[in-house]
Amino acid sequence: MTQLARDELTNTTARIGTQPIALAAAILIALLAGVALIAGWRAFTGNSPELDRAVAARQLQARATQASEQLVEKAKGLEATQQESIDQLQVVQDQLQTVRRLLAAQQTDTKRLSEQVSALTEAIEGLRQSYASAQTSDPEPAGVRNRSIRRAVGHHRRGRSHS
Repeated sequence: MTQLARDELTNTTARIGTQPIALAAAILIALLAGVALIAGWRAFTGNSPELDRAVAARQLQARATQASEQLVEKAKGLEATQQESIDQLQVVQDQLQTVRRLLAAQQTDTKRLSEQVSALTEAIEGLRQSYASAQTSDPEPAGVRNRSIRRAVGHHRRGRSHS
């Protein structure tokens, strides 16, 4: 029995030993055939995932560059608009200063004219009082008094028109 068991073990090992080599050879041939078919199909159709990925990457890069350029242009536009706004603000500030100076000069003129009106009012009031006191103390004829008043008022008017 030992002999029989040994023969059987040798036959089984021989069969198993030849089958894995044949199986491995068949798998290797199938893999090589598959790779050859894929390479042939890519060459025939011109489709390659690597090329597609490269094209997609270039397109993304081009879009990113275009977006970047657009942002730069918009930034330049905003900068120009901001500079224009600053220039306009400076013009408005200059105009405001001019208006303030003119207003101050006008207020000075108004004050000066108000003082002159007050001085004239006081002078007229003084003339009225002197006329009233002259009437009570000196009974002159009405024509003489009127002429002296006209001369005083005329002299005062001429003096004001020269100043």
